[in-house]
Amino acid sequence: MIILAILATLAGIAALCWLLFNLAVFALPLFAGIAVGSWAHATGAGILGAVIVGAIGAAVTFGLFQLLLLAARPAWIKLVIILAFVAPAAIAGYHATLGIVKLTMPSDTWQLVFSIVGAAVVGVTAFMRLTMMVPPGPAGQGAARAS
Repeated sequence: MIILAILATLAGIAALCWLLFNLAVFALPLFAGIAVGSWAHATGAGILGAVIVGAIGAAVTFGLFQLLLLAARPAWIKLVIILAFVAPAAIAGYHATLGIVKLTMPSDTWQLVFSIVGAAVVGVTAFMRLTMMVPPGPAGQGAARAS
């Protein structure tokens, strides 16, 4: 019975870390949704209204990201748009990792090292996920033809 409790606890921790990792990757839409939801709650929308407005705010932010990627033609503009979403993800990864390692290791130096590694991992993962969302260019562009 104790072994099952330990395994369930480890599964719960793994699930929470996975959720934290996914939320860190999409940190900008999440932050926008929380900010808009908090504003709506402060202006009297109530809890349900704040959740709905926050979800709409997050969806609009992510939709704007998609629209900007569709509208942008040069690759460097697409890179700038993606980096605007990656930077908050890396910062969120840093702080999430720092929060976890502060509980497990006393050395400030190693906390900093692991936090920087966590920020890099989340930043690279966010970059890879967001890069996969970039629509391909027009067919035939840049391809050599043999005729």
